[in-house]
Amino acid sequence: MNKKIKKELCRFIIAGCCAVGIDCLFYYILSHYINLSIAKGISFLIGTIVAYLINKYYTFEQKRKSKSEIAKFFGLYISTLIANVSVNKISLIVLPLIFKYISFLDNFEMIKLFAFVCATGTSTILNFIGQKYWVFISKEGMDNAVRK
Repeated sequence: MNKKIKKELCRFIIAGCCAVGIDCLFYYILSHYINLSIAKGISFLIGTIVAYLINKYYTFEQKRKSKSEIAKFFGLYISTLIANVSVNKISLIVLPLIFKYISFLDNFEMIKLFAFVCATGTSTILNFIGQKYWVFISKEGMDNAVRK
């Protein structure tokens, strides 16, 4: 892995932690005042906006303004949200079949935790790849893509 990708990956993880933290904070605060589903929707949207801003300016160091970039980002997040939910659902079906042979893992809370980790890991990898090579593609990256 080259130095630039390592730097971007570390920054991406920091950005993700910040976005998840903001999502969680707003969810917790809003959950005391409004319906939980509405609170989660609002907190997810705020976390997504934070992720966009941090990844654009900090992780991938993009300065140009672009409406298509915003559309790509939200399109990517919608598709990785679908992947996240799908992997979580599949994991909730498959993991009990595996964990029934491992006594300390054979309970619903552990299955939920592992399903969450599988789903989050999948969407994190897809988000990084999508942001690096599709949403926040640099000028030199565009020039290289045109030459190929």
